[in-house]
Amino acid sequence: LLKNTLTEYEVIICRWPEYIFVLENAIADIEKAVIDSLEKQYVDILAPLKDCIAPKKFGLKYVQKLAKRNSTCPYVVPEDLGILLNTMKRLLDVLRPRIESHLRSWSSCIPHGGNSAAIGERLSEVTVTLRAKFRNYMQAVVEKLSENTRMQSTTKLKKIIQDSKGLVLESDIRGRMQELNDQLIGAINHVHKVSEVHVFVAICRGFWDRMGQDVLSFLENRKENKAWYKGARVAVSVLDDTFASQMQQLLGNTLQQKELEPPRSIMEVSLENDDKAEVMLWRSL
Repeated sequence: LLKNTLTEYEVIICRWPEYIFVLENAIADIEKAVIDSLEKQYVDILAPLKDCIAPKKFGLKYVQKLAKRNSTCPYVVPEDLGILLNTMKRLLDVLRPRIESHLRSWSSCIPHGGNSAAIGERLSEVTVTLRAKFRNYMQAVVEKLSENTRMQSTTKLKKIIQDSKGLVLESDIRGRMQELNDQLIGAINHVHKVSEVHVFVAICRGFWDRMGQDVLSFLENRKENKAWYKGARVAVSVLDDTFASQMQQLLGNTLQQKELEPPRSIMEVSLENDDKAEVMLWRSL
């Protein structure tokens, strides 16, 4: 429908190119109205996420504090939220490029010396707003899912690593990770049911990275104590296996290799372990 409508306007634009900006403003107003309408339609679904959408200046710790304060029961991603996120993603990845393509083709109709560079500015403003909203909602979902893992001591990653200090066998540490592992798999499977591929991958990778941040946070003040590093290494290994294998199982060959690579926080934990091992080696020489 959109493609046909824009094609119909092409004859008019080529004859009267000054109407490009009028049409762009109209499209931008419609996009903005669609976004506002979606948020009103799903206001109840978005309400639990609002406390996790904190201004950037407060940072991650503020977001975590709010999430913890408002957590009374495990958060489950509603099906309607999946519909909203899927719709926003399609607006960004499908609708927006098509409109941009038409605007670029119409810019050639503007006479030499005309202000063709300004074409698309209004739409870009709306897109920036939509992208920010989408990113905030996705981050809030990730924070809610990660908060679920901290509700019970048996699934709290920091507690698992802390309790692993006296364990010798890696299998013992993995055993303590089992309940958390089961919870992660359940969450991943549910997100897959309610979201399209790109949204699913983004949430999973965000969740994966967020769990890695918990490990980094735990190690932050324990850099001189090698006893914690084995537990952290095993925990990261379990996280890698769980997220990568589950995503692969659910999506198969549609996944790109880069989407299975460990996120930044996980890589940082690995570097921390490598650096610690190198220091201990030098001290032993």
